[in-house]
Amino acid sequence: MRILREGSTGSDVMELQSVLRKMGYYGSTPDGAFGPDTARAVREFQTWRGLTADSVVGPATWNALHPFLLGYDVYAIRQGDTFFGVGQKYGTDPALIAAANPGRDPDRLMIGTRIIVPFSYDVVSTDTAYTYEVLTRNIQGLKARYPALMVGSAGFSVLGHTLFALRLGTGPTRVAYNASHHALEWITTPVLMKFAEDYLKSRALGKLLSGYDTRKLWTESSIWLVPMVNPDGVNLVINGLSPDNPYYSNLIRWNGGSTDFSGTWEANIRGVDLNHNYNAAWEQSKQEEATLGITGPGPTRYSGPYPVSEPETRAMVSFTRSRNIGLVMAYHSQGRVIYWNFMNLASPQAEEIGRALSRISGYALDEATGPASYAGYKDWFIQDFRRPGYTIEVGSGQNPLPLSQFPQIYAENLGMLLYAAQAT
Repeated sequence: MRILREGSTGSDVMELQSVLRKMGYYGSTPDGAFGPDTARAVREFQTWRGLTADSVVGPATWNALHPFLLGYDVYAIRQGDTFFGVGQKYGTDPALIAAANPGRDPDRLMIGTRIIVPFSYDVVSTDTAYTYEVLTRNIQGLKARYPALMVGSAGFSVLGHTLFALRLGTGPTRVAYNASHHALEWITTPVLMKFAEDYLKSRALGKLLSGYDTRKLWTESSIWLVPMVNPDGVNLVINGLSPDNPYYSNLIRWNGGSTDFSGTWEANIRGVDLNHNYNAAWEQSKQEEATLGITGPGPTRYSGPYPVSEPETRAMVSFTRSRNIGLVMAYHSQGRVIYWNFMNLASPQAEEIGRALSRISGYALDEATGPASYAGYKDWFIQDFRRPGYTIEVGSGQNPLPLSQFPQIYAENLGMLLYAAQAT
């Protein structure tokens, strides 16, 4: 993490503001600009932690902030401690402490034993630019707080970033949801991550989630999440182009000579549109490129040199094939629409489920046409498996959608995410 001070800008400033807001030091909406309010919040945090109160976020302050970014503390048991008593100290529900420390007898805690204590706030950040680094920290925090969460890898991106695969549940019904095939559409990643946290928290507390018994659903269904399919592209859109990027010169050329990728870039770091790189009418997608004037790598619509040419799409194909998935939902933005068919290969059951998803969310049920109707992930899934597959387009407006839309987007999609887990 770089050193931050007044005048600094960027996604790391936004993440700093977000965590200080969770802790009660910062009262505004994170905006990525380190101004006087952020400086005051940092000063107050530094004073509380016994650091030099200079409003400069250097290594010592980042180190002190680290547990709060992850969302938990490591606590050494003292004489007389119970989960209830420790929970009172931290303002945390004892049931969440028990969930974070399975196998420990809360009435027989040995002095000196170290336990995980979740902080009172949620881990997943829904008010900050959601970079690969934020994703990684949020997954680490969730895994510590909810050890029942299974964390694995579907594969790796061009630049070697992990395509994290999370599993919720142990049941025989298997569904898979993914997000951020397109870099500009990164708001879909915190949708899946917030869902994961709410699901895990509901199960730990034994409370219903949007009317669903998550403890029961956990034993009936396995929900697989790949929350960020295109981490290289997401970071390029959010953080900009770094001079040490191995594709630096090519990216500028592919972007029409511009170094600004924040409002244009959907592709991966090699200029391939991942959601047009699957082997499902890929040749038609290539033909559409010509009509759009696309002749090679660029911000969008380039289908790659051949089907499944990219490590990200190869990873998704391998991941999906190896898990006997019964239903998939691929998250994109924008339009508030659900695409459910591909070349009339979808079954009547898929349409029936799609209509239910439409009723739950208020999104229109439709079929894609033109360039958008070829070589996508759900297209390939429907073609190869003849099982229900959906592209969900969240929100309204121009990508990247503002985070101010997140609460509405999440509210519209939570019911779909739960319903789809047991629809087949």
